[in-house]
Amino acid sequence: MLKRIGFFLLTNLAILIVLSIVLNIVSAVFGINFGNIAGANQNMGSLLVFAAVVGFTGSLISLFMSKTIAKHTMGVQMITQPTNKLQAWLLETVHSHTQKAGIGMPEVGIYEGEANAFATGASRNNAMVAVSTGLLSSMNKEEVEAVLAHEIAHVANGDMVTLTLIQGVTNTFVVFLS
Repeated sequence: MLKRIGFFLLTNLAILIVLSIVLNIVSAVFGINFGNIAGANQNMGSLLVFAAVVGFTGSLISLFMSKTIAKHTMGVQMITQPTNKLQAWLLETVHSHTQKAGIGMPEVGIYEGEANAFATGASRNNAMVAVSTGLLSSMNKEEVEAVLAHEIAHVANGDMVTLTLIQGVTNTFVVFLS
């Protein structure tokens, strides 16, 4: 529990540091004085730029850190060298699906938990697929293969990037309206 809280605090600190750097660069390049945004002479254009920088920076940082965050918060054990037949089968199945989809081989991992699986990563060729022990124990190989195909489809379709862009737009409106 303390590990998750510590990782959460470090992640937010990193986001704030990167955000301040990005805002300083935008301010210097475009000559926008973000210090006067909330005053009586509010410039809506500057506010929109500020909201977009804040909104998209946070979502992009989340995207680029998604594999690391997922590994640590979910306790995913990555399979680098299979130690049993199940792990070898998982790697082989994911590899087969990625070849059919025309994408790079993602990292593959297993984590403790109820029946579930997920895919994350910054791009089609830099992704991770993880399945839970609950999923592996409650489904047969054909069902697990279908779940893996579904997760690979998320990677191949670029769903993580699409959701990041949607999150960035939503964040922009939230910051602008607040």
